[in-house]
Amino acid sequence: MSRLCLGTMNMGTPQWKPWIFDEAQSEPIVKHALDHGVNFIDLADFYSTGVGKEAVGRILKRLARREEIVVTTKVGYDMGAYQNAGGHSRKHIMDGIDGSLKRLGMDYVDVYMLHYFDVNTPVEETLHALDDIVRAGKARYIGVSTMYTWQFAKIMQACEQHGWHKPINMQLQLNVAYREEEREMIPYCIDQGVGVSVFSPLARGLLTSDAKSTRNQTDFFTAQMYGDHASPEISASVARDLRGAA
Repeated sequence: MSRLCLGTMNMGTPQWKPWIFDEAQSEPIVKHALDHGVNFIDLADFYSTGVGKEAVGRILKRLARREEIVVTTKVGYDMGAYQNAGGHSRKHIMDGIDGSLKRLGMDYVDVYMLHYFDVNTPVEETLHALDDIVRAGKARYIGVSTMYTWQFAKIMQACEQHGWHKPINMQLQLNVAYREEEREMIPYCIDQGVGVSVFSPLARGLLTSDAKSTRNQTDFFTAQMYGDHASPEISASVARDLRGAA
């Protein structure tokens, strides 16, 4: 798989968020990535509440051969206001994989990932369901994202104890403004032989001096992740370094 991954949170419908590209606007981005050797495509149920997956699925069908790309998707965030619309219960995970495959128009995904650590569902229930999904051929591997190292260790221990398929990838946030994962998570992944993929490498545009973009004015995640005093100072420092290099 390519070292670079194409994230697709900004693809789907602007009815979900005002900074989202529709299918026609998204296709040149996907094509550019594929043309330059990127075959690793990351999605999630949450993106445009499923519409993103439908749009990207159609684009990939037009532009790529399924066996030549690596498609990952994540499950967990609410897909609606109804009971069991989110989380990592067996019910939602099973509903989630079937919904994902239908939206994508694919028979399987390469990596099916937990979008976060669900503190309300026993890890055994979650991991048993994921193991069944791999054994059914609906996913080739499983992965995880966005959790504490001790939580990931709990997941790995449960898989070892029960003989279930272990996660092969940890998707985490890492950039100049957020380096906490270098302390424990990345060394743990190296020790366990787990691959690492990164989201928000430019801190949602903060590191390109784009803190006042439409996205950052309307996306509550930005305030959660970079609403401290240090992040703007880091951004200013990066900007000074870039001007000096130029």
